Parts: sequence; C-alpha cells; structure tokens
Amino acid sequence: MHHGQVDQETAAGLKLLQARIAACKIPPSSLDQTLKVATWNIREFGNPARPRTQASLHYIAEVIGQFDLVGVVELRDHLGEMAQVMRILGGYWDIIYSDYIEDAGGNRERVAYVFDKRACVFTGLAGSANEPRKKAGVQYLPAKSWWRKPFMASFRAGNFDFIALTTHIRWGDTEADRIDELAMLANYVYARTVKGASTDCDVIVMGDFNIPDLDSELYMAVTARGLMMPEALAGITGSNLARNKRYDQILHNPVFTKSFTDKGGILDFIGTGWDELYPDAKSPFDQDYTYQMSDHVPLWAMINTDIDGEILDQILAPQRANADRHDRGPG
Repeated sequence: MHHGQVDQETAAGLKLLQARIAACKIPPSSLDQTLKVATWNIREFGNPARPRTQASLHYIAEVIGQFDLVGVVELRDHLGEMAQVMRILGGYWDIIYSDYIEDAGGNRERVAYVFDKRACVFTGLAGSANEPRKKAGVQYLPAKSWWRKPFMASFRAGNFDFIALTTHIRWGDTEADRIDELAMLANYVYARTVKGASTDCDVIVMGDFNIPDLDSELYMAVTARGLMMPEALAGITGSNLARNKRYDQILHNPVFTKSFTDKGGILDFIGTGWDELYPDAKSPFDQDYTYQMSDHVPLWAMINTDIDGEILDQILAPQRANADRHDRGPG
C-alpha cells in the first residue's frame, strides 16, 4: 500500500480503519496455495455529481488491499477516482473493467476486477455475458435482457484456473422483477460449464444480486441449475450496512469440491465508531457516509488454489472404478 504523505485527519482515519479490519480477523493468503476473493458494491464509485474526498479514496484502497481479487460493482463511467485508488494500491495491482451503458437501466455502471498480480494472473478471457437470442426477421434478438450485463474474466492462481463472473442485478419495481435476470444467470453459467468448448469449468459468480434473504424465490432462481454458496458464507445474514439484507453473493459450480475453504465473511469497516471517520454524517446510513464509503460491505471467501491432488484423483477416478469392478468380479 502506498498511502504516502497524507494529512493528519486521513492518517488518523486510516489507523481507525486498520483497527476495524484487524478486528475482522481476515487470514492472510499464501502464494500458490490460497486466494482471497471478494465482491464489493462501492456506491456510485466515480459519479462526478458525488465526488469522494481524498481520505475516502485512501480508505477504499485500504479495504480493497485486504484481498487478492475484488469484483467491484457500481464503478461508474468516470474512472478518475478508481485510478487514484490504483495508485495507492501500488504497482503490483492491476484492473480489468467493462464498458458502461448510458441508459437509465445501465446507470452508466461498469464492473471491474481489481487484483494483486502476485496472487493471480489474468489469462486472456474478458467479456460480457450475452442473453439467448432468436431470429426475428433479419435480426437476432433476445426475448429478455439484463439491465447490466454480467462481466467475466479468466484468472489463474496456483494451479487453479477459473472464470470470475460479476453482476449487478436490476432493482425493479418489485422483487419479482429480478427473477428473470437471476434465472438467466443460472442458465448461462450452466450452459457454459457443460459444453466441451468451455474455456474453463470453474466459475465463481459474485456481485450484487439484490436478493433479500436466502429463503427467497430470488435465491432459489439463481441456484436452480447447480450454483452453490461456500459453506463459510452460509451464516451471513446481511451485506448491507444494516446487516439485514443478503444482497451480495459469492457462488460457485462445485467442479473441485475442496476449492473453497472454511474461511469467509464480511469486512465490517464501520465497527462501532463510524462517526470518527465521517464526523459530518448523521448516521452510517446517511448519504454523507454511503457516497463516501458505500452502503454495502465487502463479502469475501478464501479459495484453496493448490488443487493438484484433487486433479490427480479425478484423473484416476475412472481407473479406480474399473479396478473396483475387476476386484468384485462379474455380477
């Protein structure tokens, strides 16, 4: 981290934030063995109508720097603030981001992957997910669409190759308005992981799904085709500041059953002293707070990237099955 010569107020804020991060007890990752993946909706990050202070950019960099790969949601069309965060993170860090859509549904938002190149490397695939299309006259058109297309990129950490796919599901007028997008997401990941042309079958799906809780029809829709939540995240009830809505998710298709460890959670950057970071905010839910930090906290999970043993087991599995049948004899 390269915070440099910050003013005294920012330095004091960073010390408070570091103490809150330490209280979360997020374990360190080990090169070529584990990878800390996070998703964070940073509220309208880069909206020129709501500029962040220099102190806030340092705080955001400090939070991102606790992880190895972060899928950032609500990055806006203007990238100047993100560029400043990247400078604070330092030369080992890199970013891949999507284009934005100008209409109200797209909200001029991007998805970005911010990652530590020492922990994982980008392996070439980057692009937006596309909806199924049917021919209508001379056009091929989707019957339904995502307001903001999910954005994916491929990475390698250790001997674990995977695709990260991050999305921001529409809010809509009602919760039911989100079901079609969530179902399309489930179908898209399923289709990409069962076909022989798949670049990689390990997909980590994350972002802001606008799912209120894990008992809702919305969660059922996105998990209907096999996506699963890591066990380490099952007990988390909320990723919003009030901790009562499970809007954010990290899901995976369980190709390698041991790829997710028992470590995961949220990074609580509020603690019990939010007003010390932002004295002018009336509460942590005030716009003076949420447009500086965010109205979401990061959700994270640790991945086991040293899966060589399980790869070998899967290679040997057919041979072992044949050997078992031979030992049992006919019948």
